Amino acid sequence: MASLLRGEPVAENVRRRIREKCEALQKKGVIPTLGIVRVGSRGNDIAYERGAVKQARALGVDVKRFLFDETVSIEDLRRTLEAINADPGIHGCLIFRPLPPHLDEMQLSGILRPEKDADVITAAAMGQMVTRTGNDFAPCTAAACLELLRYYRIPLKGKRVTVIGKGINVGLSIALLLLNEEATVSVCHIFTAPAEVRRLCREAEIIVSAAGCAGLIGAEHVRPGQIVIDVGVNTGADGKICGDADFSAVEPVVQAVTPVPGGVGAVTSCILMEHVVDAAVRSVQKPPQ
Repeated sequence: MASLLRGEPVAENVRRRIREKCEALQKKGVIPTLGIVRVGSRGNDIAYERGAVKQARALGVDVKRFLFDETVSIEDLRRTLEAINADPGIHGCLIFRPLPPHLDEMQLSGILRPEKDADVITAAAMGQMVTRTGNDFAPCTAAACLELLRYYRIPLKGKRVTVIGKGINVGLSIALLLLNEEATVSVCHIFTAPAEVRRLCREAEIIVSAAGCAGLIGAEHVRPGQIVIDVGVNTGADGKICGDADFSAVEPVVQAVTPVPGGVGAVTSCILMEHVVDAAVRSVQKPPQ
Protein backbone atom coordinates (compact mmCIF):
# COMPACT_ATOMS: atom_id res chain seq x y z
CA MET A 1 0.00 0.00 0.00
CA ALA A 2 1.41 3.37 -1.06
CA SER A 3 1.96 6.37 1.17
CA LEU A 4 -0.39 9.21 0.23
CA LEU A 5 1.35 12.49 -0.55
CA ARG A 6 -1.46 14.76 0.59
CA GLY A 7 -1.44 18.39 -0.46
CA GLU A 8 -2.99 19.98 2.62
CA PRO A 9 0.09 19.82 4.90
CA VAL A 10 2.15 21.24 2.04
CA ALA A 11 -0.39 24.02 1.51
CA GLU A 12 -0.39 24.85 5.22
CA ASN A 13 3.39 25.12 5.15
CA VAL A 14 3.12 27.60 2.27
CA ARG A 15 0.39 29.52 4.10
CA ARG A 16 2.63 29.80 7.15
CA ARG A 17 5.36 31.37 5.00
CA ILE A 18 2.84 33.76 3.47
CA ARG A 19 1.55 34.91 6.86
CA GLU A 20 5.08 35.62 8.06
CA LYS A 21 5.87 37.65 4.95
CA CYS A 22 2.57 39.54 5.16
CA GLU A 23 3.22 40.48 8.78
CA ALA A 24 6.65 41.84 7.85
CA LEU A 25 5.18 43.81 4.94
CA GLN A 26 2.36 45.25 7.04
CA LYS A 27 4.93 46.64 9.47
CA LYS A 28 6.24 48.62 6.50
CA GLY A 29 2.75 49.78 5.58
CA VAL A 30 2.45 47.47 2.56
CA ILE A 31 -0.55 45.23 1.95
CA PRO A 32 0.10 42.63 -0.76
CA THR A 33 -2.63 42.98 -3.36
CA LEU A 34 -3.86 40.67 -6.11
CA GLY A 35 -5.68 42.06 -9.12
CA ILE A 36 -8.21 39.66 -10.66
CA VAL A 37 -9.34 40.26 -14.25
CA ARG A 38 -12.40 38.27 -15.29
CA VAL A 39 -14.31 38.54 -18.56
CA GLY A 40 -17.73 36.90 -18.57
CA SER A 41 -19.34 34.75 -15.91
CA ARG A 42 -18.29 31.13 -16.37
CA GLY A 43 -19.25 29.13 -13.31
CA ASN A 44 -15.80 27.61 -12.83
CA ASP A 45 -14.15 31.04 -12.98
CA ILE A 46 -16.56 32.50 -10.44
CA ALA A 47 -16.07 29.54 -8.09
CA TYR A 48 -12.28 29.81 -8.34
CA GLU A 49 -12.44 33.57 -7.84
CA ARG A 50 -14.60 33.18 -4.74
CA GLY A 51 -12.15 30.68 -3.27
CA ALA A 52 -9.15 32.84 -4.15
CA VAL A 53 -10.66 35.91 -2.53
CA LYS A 54 -11.52 33.97 0.63
CA GLN A 55 -8.04 32.50 0.88
CA ALA A 56 -6.31 35.79 0.10
CA ARG A 57 -8.11 37.69 2.82
CA ALA A 58 -7.49 34.94 5.36
CA LEU A 59 -3.77 35.27 4.65
CA GLY A 60 -3.60 39.07 4.70
CA VAL A 61 -3.64 39.59 0.93
CA ASP A 62 -6.03 42.19 -0.48
CA VAL A 63 -7.91 41.66 -3.74
CA LYS A 64 -9.06 44.13 -6.40
CA ARG A 65 -11.45 42.76 -8.99
CA PHE A 66 -11.83 44.01 -12.55
CA LEU A 67 -14.95 42.41 -14.00
CA PHE A 68 -16.22 42.76 -17.57
CA ASP A 69 -19.01 41.27 -19.63
CA GLU A 70 -18.13 39.19 -22.68
CA THR A 71 -18.61 42.12 -25.07
CA VAL A 72 -15.77 44.16 -23.58
CA SER A 73 -13.57 45.78 -26.20
CA ILE A 74 -9.90 44.99 -26.56
CA GLU A 75 -9.19 48.69 -25.94
CA ASP A 76 -10.99 48.69 -22.58
CA LEU A 77 -9.19 45.56 -21.45
CA ARG A 78 -5.87 46.95 -22.62
CA ARG A 79 -6.42 50.13 -20.60
CA THR A 80 -7.23 48.05 -17.52
CA LEU A 81 -4.06 45.99 -17.81
CA GLU A 82 -1.98 49.12 -18.37
CA ALA A 83 -3.57 50.66 -15.26
CA ILE A 84 -2.69 47.53 -13.25
CA ASN A 85 0.89 47.82 -14.52
CA ALA A 86 1.05 51.44 -13.40
CA ASP A 87 -0.54 50.89 -9.98
CA PRO A 88 2.18 50.32 -7.35
CA GLY A 89 -0.49 49.07 -4.97
CA ILE A 90 -1.25 46.00 -7.11
CA HIS A 91 1.56 43.48 -6.86
CA GLY A 92 0.24 40.53 -8.84
CA CYS A 93 -2.45 39.88 -11.42
CA LEU A 94 -4.55 36.85 -12.36
CA ILE A 95 -6.31 36.89 -15.74
CA PHE A 96 -9.01 34.27 -16.19
CA ARG A 97 -8.66 32.45 -19.48
CA PRO A 98 -9.69 31.63 -22.11
CA LEU A 99 -10.80 35.07 -23.20
CA PRO A 100 -13.68 35.47 -25.69
CA PRO A 101 -12.69 34.88 -29.34
CA HIS A 102 -12.74 38.58 -30.29
CA LEU A 103 -9.97 39.31 -27.77
CA ASP A 104 -6.38 38.49 -28.74
CA GLU A 105 -5.33 36.56 -25.65
CA MET A 106 -1.62 36.50 -26.42
CA GLN A 107 -1.51 40.20 -27.24
CA LEU A 108 -3.44 41.20 -24.13
CA SER A 109 -1.62 38.95 -21.69
CA GLY A 110 1.64 40.26 -23.12
CA ILE A 111 0.77 43.74 -21.86
CA LEU A 112 1.13 42.58 -18.25
CA ARG A 113 4.54 43.29 -16.80
CA PRO A 114 6.33 40.05 -15.85
CA GLU A 115 6.88 41.17 -12.25
CA LYS A 116 3.08 41.34 -11.86
CA ASP A 117 2.37 38.10 -13.72
CA ALA A 118 1.46 35.96 -10.70
CA ASP A 119 0.24 33.04 -12.82
CA VAL A 120 3.16 33.15 -15.31
CA ILE A 121 1.11 33.41 -18.51
CA THR A 122 3.20 35.98 -20.39
CA ALA A 123 6.06 35.12 -22.71
CA ALA A 124 8.32 37.45 -20.71
CA ALA A 125 7.59 35.69 -17.42
CA MET A 126 8.05 32.27 -19.02
CA GLY A 127 11.36 33.45 -20.45
CA GLN A 128 12.50 34.52 -16.99
CA MET A 129 11.64 31.05 -15.69
CA VAL A 130 13.67 29.37 -18.44
CA THR A 131 16.68 31.65 -17.95
CA ARG A 132 16.27 31.69 -14.15
CA THR A 133 16.26 35.48 -14.03
CA GLY A 134 13.85 38.15 -12.82
CA ASN A 135 11.08 36.97 -10.51
CA ASP A 136 12.01 33.32 -11.01
CA PHE A 137 8.30 32.43 -10.77
CA ALA A 138 7.00 29.26 -12.41
CA PRO A 139 3.40 28.51 -13.43
CA CYS A 140 1.50 27.76 -10.24
CA THR A 141 0.69 24.09 -10.88
CA ALA A 142 4.27 23.30 -11.88
CA ALA A 143 5.59 25.14 -8.84
CA ALA A 144 3.10 23.27 -6.64
CA CYS A 145 4.52 19.93 -7.85
CA LEU A 146 8.03 20.97 -6.88
CA GLU A 147 6.82 22.33 -3.54
CA LEU A 148 5.17 18.99 -2.77
CA LEU A 149 8.28 16.99 -3.69
CA ARG A 150 10.43 19.20 -1.49
CA TYR A 151 8.01 19.03 1.44
CA TYR A 152 8.08 15.23 1.43
CA ARG A 153 11.87 15.29 1.01
CA ILE A 154 11.84 13.32 -2.20
CA PRO A 155 15.33 13.66 -3.72
CA LEU A 156 15.52 14.77 -7.35
CA LYS A 157 19.20 15.14 -8.14
CA GLY A 158 20.20 12.41 -10.59
CA LYS A 159 16.78 10.74 -10.39
CA ARG A 160 15.03 9.43 -13.50
CA VAL A 161 11.73 11.29 -13.93
CA THR A 162 9.12 10.74 -16.62
CA VAL A 163 6.73 13.63 -17.27
CA ILE A 164 3.56 12.88 -19.23
CA GLY A 165 2.21 15.97 -20.98
CA LYS A 166 4.00 18.87 -22.66
CA GLY A 167 1.62 21.79 -22.14
CA ILE A 168 3.54 25.02 -21.62
CA ASN A 169 2.01 25.89 -18.25
CA VAL A 170 2.15 22.40 -16.73
CA GLY A 171 4.08 19.55 -18.35
CA LEU A 172 6.81 21.57 -20.04
CA SER A 173 7.22 23.84 -17.01
CA ILE A 174 7.43 20.87 -14.65
CA ALA A 175 10.10 19.31 -16.86
CA LEU A 176 12.14 22.54 -16.79
CA LEU A 177 11.87 22.82 -13.01
CA LEU A 178 12.97 19.22 -12.59
CA LEU A 179 15.93 19.78 -14.90
CA ASN A 180 16.90 22.74 -12.74
CA GLU A 181 16.92 20.31 -9.81
CA GLU A 182 19.41 18.11 -11.71
CA ALA A 183 16.90 15.34 -12.44
CA THR A 184 17.17 13.27 -15.63
CA VAL A 185 13.87 14.00 -17.35
CA SER A 186 11.98 12.22 -20.15
CA VAL A 187 8.81 13.80 -21.56
CA CYS A 188 5.95 11.84 -23.15
CA HIS A 189 3.10 13.38 -25.12
CA ILE A 190 0.21 12.47 -27.38
CA PHE A 191 2.54 11.32 -30.17
CA THR A 192 4.66 9.11 -27.93
CA ALA A 193 3.88 5.46 -28.73
CA PRO A 194 1.93 3.76 -25.90
CA ALA A 195 4.60 1.07 -25.57
CA GLU A 196 7.24 3.79 -25.18
CA VAL A 197 5.15 5.55 -22.53
CA ARG A 198 4.92 2.31 -20.58
CA ARG A 199 8.67 1.71 -20.89
CA LEU A 200 9.64 5.22 -19.82
CA CYS A 201 7.22 5.11 -16.90
CA ARG A 202 8.47 1.77 -15.63
CA GLU A 203 12.10 2.87 -15.93
CA ALA A 204 11.46 6.09 -14.00
CA GLU A 205 11.89 6.55 -10.28
CA ILE A 206 9.33 9.37 -10.32
CA ILE A 207 6.34 9.75 -12.65
CA VAL A 208 4.62 13.13 -13.06
CA SER A 209 1.43 12.93 -15.12
CA ALA A 210 -0.13 16.13 -16.44
CA ALA A 211 -1.98 14.79 -19.47
CA GLY A 212 -5.56 15.34 -18.35
CA CYS A 213 -6.65 11.82 -19.31
CA ALA A 214 -8.46 9.66 -16.78
CA GLY A 215 -7.02 6.17 -16.37
CA LEU A 216 -3.95 6.92 -18.47
CA ILE A 217 -1.56 5.33 -15.96
CA GLY A 218 -2.39 1.76 -15.06
CA ALA A 219 -0.67 -1.13 -13.33
CA GLU A 220 1.35 -1.83 -16.48
CA HIS A 221 3.05 1.59 -16.17
CA VAL A 222 4.35 1.23 -12.62
CA ARG A 223 6.56 -0.92 -10.42
CA PRO A 224 7.36 -1.04 -6.69
CA GLY A 225 9.41 1.81 -5.24
CA GLN A 226 8.16 4.56 -7.53
CA ILE A 227 6.71 7.97 -6.68
CA VAL A 228 3.67 9.07 -8.72
CA ILE A 229 2.70 12.76 -8.82
CA ASP A 230 -0.74 12.96 -10.43
CA VAL A 231 -1.50 16.45 -11.74
CA GLY A 232 -4.48 15.44 -13.87
CA VAL A 233 -7.96 16.62 -12.93
CA ASN A 234 -10.60 14.68 -14.83
CA THR A 235 -14.15 13.43 -14.49
CA GLY A 236 -14.27 9.65 -14.29
CA ALA A 237 -16.92 7.34 -15.73
CA ASP A 238 -18.69 7.47 -12.36
CA GLY A 239 -18.89 11.27 -12.53
CA LYS A 240 -16.33 11.76 -9.76
CA ILE A 241 -13.15 13.82 -9.93
CA CYS A 242 -10.09 11.68 -10.63
CA GLY A 243 -6.51 12.04 -11.80
CA ASP A 244 -4.61 10.55 -14.72
CA ALA A 245 -3.69 7.46 -12.71
CA ASP A 246 -6.03 4.54 -12.19
CA PHE A 247 -5.69 4.92 -8.44
CA SER A 248 -7.02 1.47 -7.54
CA ALA A 249 -4.47 -0.15 -9.87
CA VAL A 250 -1.46 2.06 -9.09
CA GLU A 251 -1.76 2.62 -5.34
CA PRO A 252 -1.13 -1.01 -4.27
CA VAL A 253 2.10 -1.13 -6.31
CA VAL A 254 4.03 2.13 -5.91
CA GLN A 255 5.83 3.59 -2.91
CA ALA A 256 3.89 6.87 -2.81
CA VAL A 257 1.22 8.66 -4.82
CA THR A 258 -0.69 11.95 -4.69
CA PRO A 259 -4.46 11.59 -4.33
CA VAL A 260 -6.90 13.40 -6.63
CA PRO A 261 -8.55 15.42 -5.27
CA GLY A 262 -6.42 16.43 -2.30
CA GLY A 263 -2.96 16.35 -3.85
CA VAL A 264 -1.23 18.90 -6.07
CA GLY A 265 -4.39 20.97 -6.52
CA ALA A 266 -4.53 21.79 -2.82
CA VAL A 267 -1.16 23.52 -3.14
CA THR A 268 -1.64 25.42 -6.41
CA SER A 269 -3.76 28.33 -5.17
CA CYS A 270 -1.37 28.87 -2.25
CA ILE A 271 1.51 29.21 -4.72
CA LEU A 272 -0.44 31.95 -6.52
CA MET A 273 -0.79 33.86 -3.25
CA GLU A 274 2.88 33.43 -2.43
CA HIS A 275 3.80 34.82 -5.84
CA VAL A 276 1.76 37.94 -5.07
CA VAL A 277 3.37 38.33 -1.65
CA ASP A 278 6.87 37.75 -3.04
CA ALA A 279 6.20 40.39 -5.70
CA ALA A 280 5.19 42.79 -2.92
CA VAL A 281 8.41 42.00 -1.04
CA ARG A 282 10.44 42.75 -4.16
CA SER A 283 8.58 46.02 -4.70
CA VAL A 284 9.66 47.15 -1.24
CA GLN A 285 13.25 46.08 -1.82
CA LYS A 286 13.40 47.71 -5.26
CA PRO A 287 15.48 50.90 -5.23
CA PRO A 288 13.55 54.10 -6.01
CA GLN A 289 13.51 55.13 -9.67
